Amino acid sequence: MFSKLLIYQIDSYDMLKLTRESMVTEKNIPPRSMEGDDGSIMNEAPDLLEAHDVGLSMAESAYRKVRDKLITLDIRPGAPINEAELATELAIGRTPLREGLKRLERDHLVVSYPRRGTFATMVDITELAQISDIRLSLEPLAARRAAEDATDEARDELRRLAASIAELDGDSSDPRALMRFDIAVHRAIYHAAGNPHLEDVLIRYDNLAVRIWFLVLNKLPHVSAHITEHAELLHAIADGDADRAAKLTRQHVADFENSIRTVL
Repeated sequence: MFSKLLIYQIDSYDMLKLTRESMVTEKNIPPRSMEGDDGSIMNEAPDLLEAHDVGLSMAESAYRKVRDKLITLDIRPGAPINEAELATELAIGRTPLREGLKRLERDHLVVSYPRRGTFATMVDITELAQISDIRLSLEPLAARRAAEDATDEARDELRRLAASIAELDGDSSDPRALMRFDIAVHRAIYHAAGNPHLEDVLIRYDNLAVRIWFLVLNKLPHVSAHITEHAELLHAIADGDADRAAKLTRQHVADFENSIRTVL
């Protein structure tokens, strides 16, 4: 089964700062808003890893930037990878980009064909049941460990993230922007659990889940509810309520699979 799954090497803390507090400048200028195609209001957020790219090698930066574009389907499944255009868009060199693409091929996020080029892999929705089965076992474990073992600093970060989510206007927020908070929550919890092996495994499966979610995002009627329910979970973990955290997490993962199945 593992051979069929996307392998990610992600610093899960990358998304922890993706809150309203992190979407301001050093002068505390509020995040800018803009209208989406449907008239909804969405906050302009930086790239998923933008705040944490300082000090990374060019190859690592290229890998992370392209990886998250693939995860969120900014690069559509099956789309050709134009190295020149991508290098210009991301302001990275061709050499580190190629190194990043080699890693992404090992992650099964891109595939290369002789004389044809490199393409984003397709999203395999048939893996939903297997992915959810594993997440239903491991996500509650991570939430429980985080509630029991998180540092004071991690608990403070979880509370701030919960506060940011509670302030969201789900009815007028862009679904793609909301999903960035979902990524932030899960990676924050994995990090707070303090088990790098559990963190690594869960990031792989959450990224698979995220790709599926983005594939059907426009068909889902209750994206905001899926995101805002994280606030209660984050508070349970921050307050050390391990049993409640595990219960809420299990329900959240089950609801995710059920929501996907309703639109397939």
